[in-house]
Amino acid sequence: MLNHTLEDNMTELDDIFNAIKADPQNAEYTARGVDPLYAVDPAAKIVLIGQAPGIRAEQSKMYWNDPSGDRLREWMGIDRDTFYDPKQVAIIPLDFYYPGKGKSGDLPPRKGFAEKWHPQLLAALPNLQLTVLIGMYAQKYYLGKNRKRTLTDTVHAYQEYLPKYFPLVHPSPRNQLWMSRNPWFAEDVLPDFKQRVHTILQ
Repeated sequence: MLNHTLEDNMTELDDIFNAIKADPQNAEYTARGVDPLYAVDPAAKIVLIGQAPGIRAEQSKMYWNDPSGDRLREWMGIDRDTFYDPKQVAIIPLDFYYPGKGKSGDLPPRKGFAEKWHPQLLAALPNLQLTVLIGMYAQKYYLGKNRKRTLTDTVHAYQEYLPKYFPLVHPSPRNQLWMSRNPWFAEDVLPDFKQRVHTILQ
């Protein structure tokens, strides 16, 4: 639409937010006063796609507000103000709500959630230059058959997915052992990632 203005985009985003809250799939959260946790602004040039908010994020109403977020910001080479500015960085996890606790950690994102809401939100990001895929679930959803046999192999082959996608391992401190076993990640991948983020946000 030629006359599609910024104001129109923001109105559409408000409509999507309200539709997510009204969706029967999310009725339990809405009844508890829990809003969907994501951030989108038409000006954003980078979008981060991860798994789903954790319980700490739900309680604080702030995504990536933990040691994993600290490490992610370090990898990106940006401060908290930039990270939490949706005009700079959009955050669209595969599920906008904490899915609950499983036997070995948080439950995976709910099936069908990203399929329903991601296309609408991504369509509202006309200036998007880089989609960062954090962890196995995001890579499986967005790369599909193009991802490698393992997450390690996918991240190692990150250049194959550029310039649109940049696959990363999750920045959780629990992945420290993985990083020590794969020194190429810190030596080769992270410097390239940080430089790309810097170039795009400049």
